Amino acid sequence: MISLNYRDSRPIYEQIKDGLRKLVVSGAILPGEKLPSVRELASDLAINPNTIQRAYRELENEQYIYTVAGRGSFAAPGWDVNTARGEALLRQFDEVAAELLYTGQTRDALKGRIDKIGHREEKEKDD
Repeated sequence: MISLNYRDSRPIYEQIKDGLRKLVVSGAILPGEKLPSVRELASDLAINPNTIQRAYRELENEQYIYTVAGRGSFAAPGWDVNTARGEALLRQFDEVAAELLYTGQTRDALKGRIDKIGHREEKEKDD
């Protein structure tokens, strides 16, 4: 389900979060499907349950999953996932745009690329 890389500079809870997020967004975990319990996943990955709990809490805050007291955690309905996915993609875009600006790209160049993509999308809709 999720593999951990102990050489990765990211904390373990972030690796778990990213792995579960990808499974939810890709549809490998279906909307409403129950996720493994905190203890079960901690046992499977041989890590502290608090680490899993932190990943689940952050995924819930980001609306990828929801928790029902006494029943467990579940993948969020599709609309929640799409909203969360859009927000995650915008965060990635922000990071990439900042790095491009740092490397010398201009704001006008970035705006031009966005406009080009928008025009291409409009053309595809018209065809």
